[in-house]
Amino acid sequence: MPRFYIEADLTVETTVELTETVFHHWVKVLRAQVSETATLFNGQGGEYEVELTEVTKKSASVYIHTFNPTNRTPKFTALLGQVMSKGDRMDYAIQKAVELGVSEIQLLTSERCEMRLKYDRDQKKLDHWQGIAIAACEQCGMNIVPKILAPLSLEKWLETELPSTKLVLAPNKDEVDVLQHASHNICLLIGPEGGLSEAEINTANNKGFVNWCIGERILRTETAPVVALSILNYQFI
Repeated sequence: MPRFYIEADLTVETTVELTETVFHHWVKVLRAQVSETATLFNGQGGEYEVELTEVTKKSASVYIHTFNPTNRTPKFTALLGQVMSKGDRMDYAIQKAVELGVSEIQLLTSERCEMRLKYDRDQKKLDHWQGIAIAACEQCGMNIVPKILAPLSLEKWLETELPSTKLVLAPNKDEVDVLQHASHNICLLIGPEGGLSEAEINTANNKGFVNWCIGERILRTETAPVVALSILNYQFI
């Protein structure tokens, strides 16, 4: 059954008109016909089974049959602080982080960050990345859409209130098991393609971040959140 995110209030045993985005995807692209069913979710929790009841050239309506309260979120919450990268790498990092259950993504700039958004293009790019998060939720079954937060400098972000368990992907010389006493409320910091500078890692450490080394190999910035979040999913299964 196809799944679609819709920006609308949904209530069981009511009829609602599809938004332009859902109408285009389901009716125009997938050529849905009256009586076909789909799953809709609006990011407020749970999902709804609906039936297509009316189709015109420019609009369509559905009847909402049932509500399923499940959200398919992990047993932990993870705020991902991701230093931005260029092109498809950032798209990939966001898509896979969402599929693996991240609760929120804070975009960051750092000393070696290769990307700086221009003010006149900020919102367009943010909307693009939020759209990737929505599409990832449609695909993986999550019903709570993670927010993609506007960029902050790493320095400013470290001054904000962050979750109790703070991890930064960096060499762990003491080889300590950082997940042994980790809480279910986690903050994960991942640097740019060139890595965080030693000074930035030290600053993060002074703010309570613990170095987490997840192997001997050097991971790309878009691969790191996939590996880290996969381990956390296994840790809290």
